[in-house]
Amino acid sequence: MDSIKPGMFINDRYEIIDKVGSGGMANVYKAKCHRLNRYVAIKVLKSEFSSDTNFIKKFRAEAQSVAGLSHPNIVSVYDVGDDDGLHYIVMELVEGITLKRFIERKQRLEVKDAVGIAIQICQGMEAAHNHHIIHRDIKPQNIIISRDGKVKVADFGIAKAASSYTLTQDGEGSVHYLSPEQARGGYSDERSDIYSLGVTLYEMLTGQVPFSGDNNVSVVLLHLQSEATPVTVLNPGVPHSVDMIVQKCMQKKPERRYQNVAELIADLRRSMTDPDGDYVMISQNANVMSSDTRGITPDEIRELNNSSAQSPTVHYNRKNPQPVVRDYPAREHSGRNDELDQIGNPLVERIVTIVSIIAALGLILLIFYLVKNSSWFGIGEDNPGTLVEKEEDDSDAPTPTNPYIMSKPDPTPTPTPVPDDAPENLVTMVQINGLTLEEAINTLKLVSPDFKVVYSEEYSDDVDKGKVFEQEFAPGASVRKNSEVRFKVSSGGEEFMLEDVTGKGKNAAIKLLKGYKLNATVLEEYSDTIPEGDVVRTEPEAGSFVSKDTEIMVYVSLGPEITTVSVPSLLGMSRKEAKKALEDSFLILGNDSEDYSDAYGKGKICAQSISAGEVVGKNTVINITVSLGSMPAPVPEPEPDTESDGGDAEPVG
Repeated sequence: MDSIKPGMFINDRYEIIDKVGSGGMANVYKAKCHRLNRYVAIKVLKSEFSSDTNFIKKFRAEAQSVAGLSHPNIVSVYDVGDDDGLHYIVMELVEGITLKRFIERKQRLEVKDAVGIAIQICQGMEAAHNHHIIHRDIKPQNIIISRDGKVKVADFGIAKAASSYTLTQDGEGSVHYLSPEQARGGYSDERSDIYSLGVTLYEMLTGQVPFSGDNNVSVVLLHLQSEATPVTVLNPGVPHSVDMIVQKCMQKKPERRYQNVAELIADLRRSMTDPDGDYVMISQNANVMSSDTRGITPDEIRELNNSSAQSPTVHYNRKNPQPVVRDYPAREHSGRNDELDQIGNPLVERIVTIVSIIAALGLILLIFYLVKNSSWFGIGEDNPGTLVEKEEDDSDAPTPTNPYIMSKPDPTPTPTPVPDDAPENLVTMVQINGLTLEEAINTLKLVSPDFKVVYSEEYSDDVDKGKVFEQEFAPGASVRKNSEVRFKVSSGGEEFMLEDVTGKGKNAAIKLLKGYKLNATVLEEYSDTIPEGDVVRTEPEAGSFVSKDTEIMVYVSLGPEITTVSVPSLLGMSRKEAKKALEDSFLILGNDSEDYSDAYGKGKICAQSISAGEVVGKNTVINITVSLGSMPAPVPEPEPDTESDGGDAEPVG
């Protein structure tokens, strides 16, 4: 259970406002720094790791590695410390959404948007790399897009100084974005971040990661052994230059990738002006020594052998984007690391393949030789296990029933052509309507690797964008293995121009957009020109071409951003009235005390910590004093008896 609650103070300085996220090692909270009167993000190490000195060391190293970085595309680190066993890092609070969430909302980004975001990520990476810091966990979840469109790289949780390279001990980071050298446990450098950025750019352009599987091990194997489906297959609108940039970033060997982020930024910027140019070159030079690998433990071998990476996987050749099906059968554990050490080494795989082919040919020749020289078995009609040559040439002679008797082969055999409609040349078509493009291609290639897949994109109001409809061959039909299979992919409803709703009220704008059958998501931002409650802008912007069910981000004005306010007078108000007055002035009601007051009745506020009319920062805390009423008058003490014994006595009766 989380022991940190809203209202709690850390080191008597940071007031916890709310929990905003959680990671593998730490929870992230929105907090207010009362010393500098600003909101911050504070990352607190989870309690289960607080007693682990290694985790604490890694956690503090995060702040130390980036505290010296100051760049518009990197989340700043302000402070690091601990408080009664709570280890924390204080960072810049960025109001916005993660790139992962942005991709999920948009399904896939426009090329210009994806390239623009990638350039900003690269600028942040370049600043870190110039300080010899490798992020090692670049992924959309760690990229934040602020409300003003600024892209910031966050969470250097596993970054380390890279002056002499750093050894990945256990492949930290999300496996979907992990470079092959990290997956093998090899040395990682700046080029590892470039690979992860390539995967991130791939996801921005296609809406999906290049490799996915049932578990982490199967995904790791795909990073090591498989080629991703080309971006242009999943999104034909991506230009050639951008496709080549993604391919170069995602090369298996680091020496074939961009060698530094500056080269990558140059090509990304050029792709904006020359999208169809052929200037992205992937080096074939393998002279540079690739990342070293470490030995894999027997437990890791068993995990890989027992993993679900045995299912057929579709692979693509970059020169010929026709997928090829490859099976990864389960291998019995032999107690050696030889097989696994060869993962991702194409030279070793080729050698093993060549040796296997030679051995198979030798075995076939040996069998042919033994069959031809059948006397090796012993010849005789009384032996039911002999091989006997047929002496008759009569073609009408009955076929021998003895399974051990074979006919003498024709000296010049002529193969009998198999008709196209022969059963061995036919497969049964399956249902692909309703599948995504990638799912459909993978499914068809599993049915027959020889299928020639051809598809086109068409508008459809009834089928979701990116889904298959109108396949040429009906499910269950018999189709030749090498057939050309055609189908259509929906590009959504027919596009129309988005109307401008800027300046309209929020409700009116949403009603108008829904009239066009568009989905509206409302976000808020400050504006000095648009009145509060009216629309500032939309994404996509007005005038863009959209289709039915497109997600429209509607930004509604919060009015001008207020940084300083005047303190209102709270005297004579009840506590409830004071709280409302402070909230209307963007101030916070703090603690209250009690005291007697002749001027204000009981329960009314008779004093405030900051006088009315003073100008203070927004969200300043105002303490109050509540009246107990007038102070009661003192009770007089009774007078002592003054009757004396010698005095005149008043006569009685």
